[in-house]
Amino acid sequence: MAASPRILLVDDEPDLLDLMELTLVKMGLETDRAVSVAEAQARLKQTHYDLCLTDMRLTDGEGLEVIAAASALAAPVPVAVITAYGNAGNAVAALKAGAFDYLAKPVALDQLRALVKSALKIPEPGQADGPARDLIGQSATMQDIRARIAKLARTQAPVHIAGESGSGKELAARLIHRLGSRADKPFVAVNCGAIPETLMESEFFGYRKGAFTGADADRNGFFQAADGGTLFLDEVADLPLSMQVKLLRVLQEKKVRKIGATAEEPVDVRIISATHQSLAALVESGRFRQDLYYRLNVIDLLMPSLRDRVEDIPEMARFLLDKLGGSEVKLDRDADKALSAYAFPGNVRELENTLERALALCEDQHITAADLSLAPALPAANGTPGSKYPLQDYLDQMERAAILEALEQTRHNKTAAARVLGVTFRSLRYRLERLGIE
Repeated sequence: MAASPRILLVDDEPDLLDLMELTLVKMGLETDRAVSVAEAQARLKQTHYDLCLTDMRLTDGEGLEVIAAASALAAPVPVAVITAYGNAGNAVAALKAGAFDYLAKPVALDQLRALVKSALKIPEPGQADGPARDLIGQSATMQDIRARIAKLARTQAPVHIAGESGSGKELAARLIHRLGSRADKPFVAVNCGAIPETLMESEFFGYRKGAFTGADADRNGFFQAADGGTLFLDEVADLPLSMQVKLLRVLQEKKVRKIGATAEEPVDVRIISATHQSLAALVESGRFRQDLYYRLNVIDLLMPSLRDRVEDIPEMARFLLDKLGGSEVKLDRDADKALSAYAFPGNVRELENTLERALALCEDQHITAADLSLAPALPAANGTPGSKYPLQDYLDQMERAAILEALEQTRHNKTAAARVLGVTFRSLRYRLERLGIE
């Protein structure tokens, strides 16, 4: 029979140790105690633990030292910390240091049990390597991204993913979820830029029957739908300030109140957010709340653009062709060169669209450079000047890049993309036809 999981409890309050130990023993778990940082470090070296729960303030030091000791082991031990009520700073510091999750005092036993159950399903580091290879590319950049995703999957800390449109932010978020302890729970993706401001509160938090005209039945929101799993907030920078306040409260209290309800409901979700904009710059300009920024950006992940990993394009192109049903189709040498020389302002999404178009145009299962229908190379995003002549070609390149970015941001909702670009739907449709964008 396999041994029961063993948990190390670190606290200098005997009553709290007794309470936690009694709760965990009833769950069929084994426990050891430590009342100081030094004793916890010694026990971690002597015994294998499946989880460590530590207070943040101990007589001879801080819980951060326990986290460091547990992380430095050959087989790292996941750590959850116990913080004073309302001390979000300690919780964030612990999560950044590598803690799995945190509990606030006074410790609620149902939250303790839920945390322990979640922690004991964390995959070992090596188990994440296989599925993470779904993120295509063997460049050093992509290898680093896969390794970081595997680490992020072993925590419950909020993650903010930055990167250009089409660079794979949602794919990274889904991998973090799939490789973590919440993999068997829902992953709910929300495009914050595609929800009308008047509907945001009901969409996020749900509503009770009769709360407003048309509310003919109770309905759950995104938070309830993702309960136990992961809520992915794509283009989180597009949230209006009024909604940012409400989101911040939910993240702090871990409770939501449906429109028309009098009581709050507890929710347990992991938050992963993403945007192609700079949240730090938006905070500086007053368009994004600083307190919400710090709540979301506990750990960051930057997805590289396709032009920053040109060596991955051939492998990515082959993968996408197979996905599109073109497993027998070949790219000739000139087509390979054209793909590697193109800047891809729309990143992987644009590469996929390009190959899908080429599949429809090619003959004899053979894609040529002409079949790709690529525009002249765009100026690099870092400001390096490209050719501005002839002028019309240059202007078309810039217009095409802006339209592709807006379409990617709005998940190819043309009405929403027109609004982002500040043009009418009819004008956008004309431009799409003129520039050959499908």
